[in-house]
Order: sequence, then structure tokens, then C-alpha cells
Amino acid sequence: MSTEHTARVAASGRPHRLAAPGSVPAPADRHGAPVAPTASPTRASSAWREGDDPGRRQFVDVGPLDLEGGGRLPGVRLAYETWGTLNAAGDNAVLVLHALTGDSHVTGEPRPGHPTPGWWASLVGPGAPIDTDRYFVVAPNVLGGCQGSTGPSSIAPDGRPWGSRFPHVTVRDQVAAEIGLADALGIESWALVIGASMGGQRVLEWGATAPERVRGLAAIATAAQTSGDQIASFHTQLAAVQADPRFAGGDYYDAPDGEGPHVGLGIARQIAHQTYRSALELDERFGRIPQGGENPFEGGRFAVQSYLDHHGDKLARRFDANTYVVLTRTMITHDLGRDRGGVDAALATITAKTLVVAVDSDRLFLPAQSERIAAGIPGAGPVRTIHSDFGHDGFLIEAEQLGAIVTEFLAEL
Repeated sequence: MSTEHTARVAASGRPHRLAAPGSVPAPADRHGAPVAPTASPTRASSAWREGDDPGRRQFVDVGPLDLEGGGRLPGVRLAYETWGTLNAAGDNAVLVLHALTGDSHVTGEPRPGHPTPGWWASLVGPGAPIDTDRYFVVAPNVLGGCQGSTGPSSIAPDGRPWGSRFPHVTVRDQVAAEIGLADALGIESWALVIGASMGGQRVLEWGATAPERVRGLAAIATAAQTSGDQIASFHTQLAAVQADPRFAGGDYYDAPDGEGPHVGLGIARQIAHQTYRSALELDERFGRIPQGGENPFEGGRFAVQSYLDHHGDKLARRFDANTYVVLTRTMITHDLGRDRGGVDAALATITAKTLVVAVDSDRLFLPAQSERIAAGIPGAGPVRTIHSDFGHDGFLIEAEQLGAIVTEFLAEL
């Protein structure tokens, strides 16, 4: 099975440097690249919908899915992208799993259907650490997502969007759907399943749910069980979305342009973004510098406030509020040890050779949580640590460090 190779984005993932004292940084994306101001959101939801340009997406129907919490989805479709060629032995497949607001577009330039560049182009592509000239790479949009996979913005059997009726899904449910994708693609086992943050939670679930189908795992900046502190942060993000009157309980898809729950979603993103970056970066990059032309004593903002406003606004243009709620609830209930005798017992059942990576300045998924994973999996080596001033987003920004670690691990598989 082959697909076209997508050109690697050479500049993506390059670490940016902290701004010099006294400077006021321009708005930047999660990789630190400058971005231009954009207009106000239009559609009530920025979810991919039927009739939109599919871009490089492919789709597979995996059938009905009985959910861990007791509900049932009568039909599940996953959107996915692939790069490279599955070899005759079928043993060169790599599964890449995205984080909360990611999607299947791991690598490649912006194009119709994909308004943003690939989010891990530094790691995946021809000649990259996960070399698509060697590996067949598959990246699905997660169950519950908003970029083509079955989720709250999808059409339910009655012809209306699921909206508030979409059931609770767990990490285990998401992996069950991804197993269906692997079956449909004829992939009996993965050479590597890799992901960070929320994607890393699914990496671990793959190892515990289907140990016979994974030979290598790479769990990056993640946890085997959501902590109380993480649940508290996720709760405030949910509250921000749900407090927006335009959220309408989750049934807003028929709202006029500009009338979606963009404010609540943007505030949720601002709360989250503080956990994606480190205190050091925010202090040294922004400090107490006023935003250019604004006076905080007259209702103006400091530069760091403008930075958070920008990131909240940007997410509202490309994501869906219901999906944010569904996937955040998925992370809240994440517990690898549920019904398996506890986390340590579950980790002990993982047979794959495992790479565990932490970011030393991460204040969302703490390095101690990575240490627990490495200590519990028999085939895991010591935790590999990315040194970064940028916090959790170090797994996106510190491309050179992570690439070297992944390259070394793949050579040992």
C-alpha cells in the first residue's frame, strides 16, 4: 500500500529563542513562528464537515463500537493520512497519535483541506527520524475528534449533528477504534506506536490492550493516569467552554456565522496554554512588558495577555468546542490501571520495547509521571529527558533533541 510522499517542512520545529529583555514579541504559533493577525471567526464550528475539501484525508468505517462507559456508537468512521509504503512483510508500519488539538496532518505544507502545516514535520517525512522512505506512517484523527473522524460534529443516524448527544468516550474506546483502522489497513502489528501528551496516553493503552500488535512504543510527555492537579486544570477549561451562552449545551452547529462558542473555547485554550509553556519562558519572554501601544493602567494589556488572547483566538478558528469538551473529558478519565488491578499491574503487562521521554520543564505532564511509566514497563529503559526552557511544548519545539532520541530508539528495534 503506497501513498504520495509529503515534502518535509524544513523550518518547522526549529527552536525559537527567548526574547531579549525589553522587546515585545509578536504573536507566534506553538513552534514560535510569527503569525499574521486574522479576521474574526465565521462558522459556528471550525470542525471539518461533510462537503469540505478532504485534502489528504482518507476514511475508513470500522463499524459499531460498544463503549467502555456503557454507551454505543452505531457506526464509527476514522479519518487518517498515510505516508510511505507498506512493505511486503507488513512489518514497517508506524502509528502516530496526536495530542488534544492536533489532527491527522502530521507532516506537509498547508493545502486545501489542511489550513495549517504538519505539526510534527521535524519528526516525520523523507529523511526525517521517522523516515517515510523506510516506514509506512499512519496518522488517524482520534475518535471524538473534529477533523473527519466520528465526533460530536459528525452526523448522527437521525441526520443531525451529534452535538450534546455524543457519548463519553475513553482512551480505551479510542484505541479500540484505532485497532479497527489497523485491521482495515491489513496491519497485524506496528513497528512503532508513538505519541505525546494525549497521544501518549493512547500509546500506553495500545501497549496494554493489544500487546501482541505493538513491537515498539514511544510515550512522550504523558502519564499512565491523570493526576488530581491535571483534572483540576481540565475542569476549569471545561467550565470556560460550557459557560459561554453560545455553547447552548453543545447544540450550536446551526448557529449563524460568528455566533459559535468562540469566547469560551478561547478562554479554555488560554488556561491550557499556561500549562503548555514554562514559567521561565513567560517571565523572560514577556515579563511585565506592556503590549505595544497599550497602557495596562487604562485597560490595556501586558504582552503576555496579548499572547494568550492570540492563542485562544487562533484555536477558535480551527477547532470545535464540543470536541474540546469530549477530548478533555477523555483525558480526565484516563487511567491505564482501570479494571486491570491498578496502574503498576497494567504497566507490567506491556511487552513492547518502550521509549519514555519527559520534558524537564513540563508543568502539565510532570517528569515524575514519566518515571513511573519507565519503572513499570519491563521493556522500558531509563527515561530520556528533553532539556527545554519551553515546558510541555518542548516535545514540539526541541526537534533536534527529540529527533536524535527517536532515531536512536528506532535503530535498536
